[in-house]
Order: sequence, then C-alpha cells, then structure tokens
Amino acid sequence: MTACLPKGFAAASVAAGIKASGAPDLALVATSGDAGAVSAAAVFTQNLAAAAPVQVSRRNLASSGRRAGAVVINSGCANAATGRAGLATADRTARIVAAGLGLERDQVLVCSTGVIGAELPFDPIARGVPALLASLESSEDALRAAARAIMTTDTREKLAAADLPNGAHVGAIAKGAAMVAPNMATMLAVIMTDADVPPEELQSSLAAAVAVSFNRLSIDGCTSTNDTVIALASGAGSVSRPLEPGELTAAFTAVCKDLAHQMASDAEGGTKTVRVVISGAIDDESARIAARKVADANLVKCSWYGADPNWGRVVSEIGTAGIEFDPDRVEVSYGPFTVCRAGIAAAHDEAALAVYLKGPEIEVRCEIGLGKGTGEILSADLTHGYIDENMGLS
Repeated sequence: MTACLPKGFAAASVAAGIKASGAPDLALVATSGDAGAVSAAAVFTQNLAAAAPVQVSRRNLASSGRRAGAVVINSGCANAATGRAGLATADRTARIVAAGLGLERDQVLVCSTGVIGAELPFDPIARGVPALLASLESSEDALRAAARAIMTTDTREKLAAADLPNGAHVGAIAKGAAMVAPNMATMLAVIMTDADVPPEELQSSLAAAVAVSFNRLSIDGCTSTNDTVIALASGAGSVSRPLEPGELTAAFTAVCKDLAHQMASDAEGGTKTVRVVISGAIDDESARIAARKVADANLVKCSWYGADPNWGRVVSEIGTAGIEFDPDRVEVSYGPFTVCRAGIAAAHDEAALAVYLKGPEIEVRCEIGLGKGTGEILSADLTHGYIDENMGLS
C-alpha cells in the first residue's frame, strides 16, 4: 500500500484511551502551515440512523461553505444512537480541535467508528487532543500511523495514492472490513490533494469516484450509521498547469477503487475477494441490481468460501432480483471457466476450476443475453470467521 501525504497537510495519532486495549484510537488529518481552511467535500451514509459525527460534519460543511482545515477521527466507539449527548461530544470534539489549530468550529469535521449504541466519553478525547496537536507531522510515517489508529476490526491499515497529470498528488487513508454494503459502508476515508480545486468541483469529483468504487462494494449487505468519505484540497502543490476536466475525477476514482479493493480483501473472516460482473441486462441499472443480489446472497457467498461452483445459486438470485430475465439465455462463468450456458450445465475442466476457486481472488461473470447493460460489485466470501467476529461478544 502506497502512502502519500500531499503538500499542505499533516497527520497525527495517539492512544487516547477510548479503546480498552490501549491501542492508538484518535487520529487527525489537518492542513499545515498557515493554510487554514481549504476546499472540502464529503459523501455520507444513506442510513437514516446517521451517527452524531455524521450529523455534525454535515452541519459544519454546510455552515462553513464547504471549507475545512481538519478531520478528527476516533476508533473504538461509533458515537451512534447516542442522542443529544452524542451530538454534544461530536461538537465538543470539533471545538477543541478547532481551538488548537486556530480554526472556526465549523471548519473541523468529525468521524467515529466502533460499537454502535455505546456512549463516547469526552474525557479521553479532551486529554488526547493536546498530544495529537503536538505530534502533527507532515510525513508519510505519520499518515500511516493515523491509518492504523482508525482501524477497528481491520487487520491492516489502508492507504492509497495517485499522481495528477499536472504534477499535483492525491493521498488517502481509510478503514473498513464489514458492515459494508452499497451505498457506502462501515467505512471511513480521508482523501487529500495538493491541487487547487474549488469546493463544487471537489464535491463533483468525489461523488463520481464514490459512485463507482465504495458504492460498488458489498461485504455483508449491511449499511452502517457512520460511513463518511471526506476530500480536502490544499492547493499547495507545485503544478505545471490547471487541471483539465475529468483529471481529478480519474485520480479520485483510482484511489477509491484501490481502497475499496483493500476493504474487500480485508473483509471480516474473508478468504477470497470476489468480483461479480453482470452483462447483457436491459440496462446498466438492472445489471447493478442483479450484481448486488448475487453478491449479498449468503448461499452464494458460502459457496465461494467452499470453492463450490454452484452456479444454480447464482441463477436463482438473478431470478429474484426484480429485473427482466430469461433463464434459458443465461451464461455463468467462474473466471475463464463457463459452467452454465443457455441456462443448463456446460462441460468444463473441473480440476482446473477447483484450483481457480481456491485462489484469493475470483470473478463470477453472468451474461443475461437481453441487452447491453453491465454492472459489477466487489465482495467477499462468508466464513466461520465472520460469524465469530459478529457474535455480539463485544
């Protein structure tokens, strides 16, 4: 995973005491020098039970005119379903960070991740923020440490980077391993660029990138209360020319797809990253609906875990997706191996397919044969490890 901290940014992390383990649990990404508040954009969860930090960050973005100078993130507690007390904690967090950085309260965005329904204590944050501010550093090591501090059930930190054609850079950190479903997931991401981008263009590019990356990712079909993707543009890079239309979107898309793949490959209990591709639907939306139906089906996901090419389960799910479908036209393939053609079993090399299905990455392709619509979802298998992680023991 490539780490890149674009010019004009700094990062820090500390163990504030939110996690009982004593692991780092508070991270900060902020503008450096005297940059102050810069162009900001965000995409939030579509869950109506949005967590307190989501509500506060939405409000702050609106009142600041889409400008921000810092993103503060805690792990170990989602601060979701916590009522007015949770909102007060999220707001106080923004205020204390803003005071330390010389920003306005609404120029700080707040994110949380962890257990839903538990109260987030403010005292550890109040104690941790001074150390956080004192350790801000413009280095890739600091950014990588911040990525570790926002992990919950993740087994590894997630970072991504891309270069823009005009010499500017994009860097990002993220977390996410489960409760991941279109649209968005139990995932947080902060994307930074040192390009000079107005807020409206930043928002447009971010939304377009999220639509084809995080919104095409599904680990378990569950949408969280805290999902947030934030983008900041410092304008501090050394560039050769202004950005041309589409260049920022392309870079953001590459970074977001990289992070989405890292999340799928780090899925709770997962052993396989699976790409479900539907083609031949009457339109793209129908194809995406069918791909999600297949990717979220527990029977299908268990067959991936067992390396079982049970194409009948795939066909059955498409048949209940609510799209136009003729089972006599469908073709199903696992990687290069076609196992169903014209709706019935097709001869294939079973031994070679068995080897393919035991690999860490597989692709399931379904040709419906009714049109030109295409869609895909990135997913993972369903394993004993997922159940163990989510038995409610913590």
